[in-house]
Amino acid sequence: MALTTAAAGLAAATLGAMYADAKFLIRHDLTSGSLANLSTAAVKFTEERMKDDRMLVYHNFEHWAQHTPNSIFLVFEDRTYTYKQFFQQIGRVGNWLLQELDIQKHEIVAIDGGNTPEYLMLWFGLESIGACPAFINCNLTKDPLVHSVKICESRYLIAEEDVRSLVEPCRTQLEANGIKIAYYNETFLKSLTYGTATPADRRSGILPTDTSGLIYTSGTTGLPKGTVMLRGRELNVGRGTSLYLGLSQKSKTRKDRGPDRMYTCLPLYHGAAHGLCLTPSIHAGTTVVLSRKFSHSKLWPEVHASGSNILQYVGELCRYLVNAPPRPDKLDRTHQVTMAWGNGMRPDVWEPFRQRFNIPIINELYAATDGLGGSFNYNAGPFGVNAIGKRGLIWHLANHKNEKRIKMDVDTEEITRDPTTGFAIECAPGEPGQVVHRLVDQSTKDYIFKGYYNNKEASEKRWIYNLFEKGDMWFKSGDMQRQDPDGAVYFVDRLGDTFRWKSENVSTNEVADVFGQYPSIAETNVVGVQIPHADGRCGLAAIVLAEGVTEENMNWRGLAAHAVGSLPRYAVPIFVRVMKQLDYTGTFKIQKGKLKQQGVDMGKLEAAGEKDNVYWLPPNGNAYVPFRRKEWEELKAGRVKL
Repeated sequence: MALTTAAAGLAAATLGAMYADAKFLIRHDLTSGSLANLSTAAVKFTEERMKDDRMLVYHNFEHWAQHTPNSIFLVFEDRTYTYKQFFQQIGRVGNWLLQELDIQKHEIVAIDGGNTPEYLMLWFGLESIGACPAFINCNLTKDPLVHSVKICESRYLIAEEDVRSLVEPCRTQLEANGIKIAYYNETFLKSLTYGTATPADRRSGILPTDTSGLIYTSGTTGLPKGTVMLRGRELNVGRGTSLYLGLSQKSKTRKDRGPDRMYTCLPLYHGAAHGLCLTPSIHAGTTVVLSRKFSHSKLWPEVHASGSNILQYVGELCRYLVNAPPRPDKLDRTHQVTMAWGNGMRPDVWEPFRQRFNIPIINELYAATDGLGGSFNYNAGPFGVNAIGKRGLIWHLANHKNEKRIKMDVDTEEITRDPTTGFAIECAPGEPGQVVHRLVDQSTKDYIFKGYYNNKEASEKRWIYNLFEKGDMWFKSGDMQRQDPDGAVYFVDRLGDTFRWKSENVSTNEVADVFGQYPSIAETNVVGVQIPHADGRCGLAAIVLAEGVTEENMNWRGLAAHAVGSLPRYAVPIFVRVMKQLDYTGTFKIQKGKLKQQGVDMGKLEAAGEKDNVYWLPPNGNAYVPFRRKEWEELKAGRVKL
């Protein structure tokens, strides 16, 4: 009887604990970590690394090259590198940078190339001599490329041979600014005969507040901005992500129980591949499977052949995979992947992706290279599907006072304030608002967010004062989110002058500036608009024609050539709407809300009585042509893929 009673009590307690866990997300909060817990651990980790004078990701490489020299670091096409082999090549490249280019300690050096082992050798070769890479978007050319290299004050642009056609048109401008161009490829770096040991003093005395490199992002200024990464933060992002994912040299899911293998086809110049794949894998001493670029025909064969058990994604990538026909060889289901890890998985793709490709865990996150905070959603079932994070009781106790969602005017993008107090209004559950983070100790401002390199004005715009009380200081994320009553957090939209298309951030101001240079256009308003069967938003340029120019005599082929020749392909607006005048607020701020809401939906435009004509640049087209109801229905039916 006593045993029966005890068993019943234990069962009741267990059920009670399970209920509490489910209701308040206790286990999730503990495993994901609160900001308070994460910051405490980060400080301790940083202090230990400073004491050992090992403040570089390079030092993680060095550790594994010494302790597990034969463990595989990198798989790329038909090449495989152990930690020892790659570490030796890093040293040779580092000595070339030191002896031939005279790169100095703490110097920023622009590197421009696609996903290759050589790109990584340059990255860590620069680290080996205490220098800092500026990761240039390899799609850029002309003014955006020149601007990106100029603002980082690099003496060199070290570019891959494959991007020579984009770099050479900029040679005159680059050299006029004292910038030398050096090209690299596999053959060249393989031919280097320098020693493998770089001077130890180049890696000594590095502080956690020192710059580790620049990752570029588009913003409200219209041209790329270099987000300053700090040594301490870079190390801790790698450490924290590695621990969160449970990366191990004895994988729990790979058949051979060897090191975890993470597959990525995302560009190395971007923060996602950088901080969510490379640095966590190197921290744990596990394996990176690197693809040259995304290809739905090559992805599953590469994943299958490499034995990858973690697949890094962005939302658009997942949609392409789901829309592709099933493979006759069934490689898209017979792989070892048990977790998809990334951001931007759309609601209509989430479950089809999981079921179609037999991947039980979707681990969605939200974060930004130039942001504070983040959220995580380790999703293995129906609760939390489509969410970017889950927040429970512990999270709210530790963090709610320091992270809030505030009401915004979606047209003016200004904060809505209480007319009585003048302070911001916090959003209720289910209500979308911009996420802001409070800086508790304002003296740490430059350590928390160093800002954008050589752009003090843009850096300062990320901070706001007197938000909820006089004297307080908050960081603006620029993103709208909402949280439901059960603690699931959902991404709503980007605030400001950027939109995301083809996995890239596009600056509306940059595009508008390019369109404004075309002589037949008087005014331009660029927005990102949602279209059926596609993730993110594609570009729509609303234009006012210059005096004397009509739609009939407008050179639409010339406009397309101008846009394609001046912008990265993903930033070229697919749609153009001709308007008699643009909409402005009473304070002369251009309005984007209605333009975004109507998009290119012919039904919405007709219902609103809009008479404007819309043009588009069809796939593989070389001129803007009329876009009418017929083309809209084709797009809506999925018969046209953008």
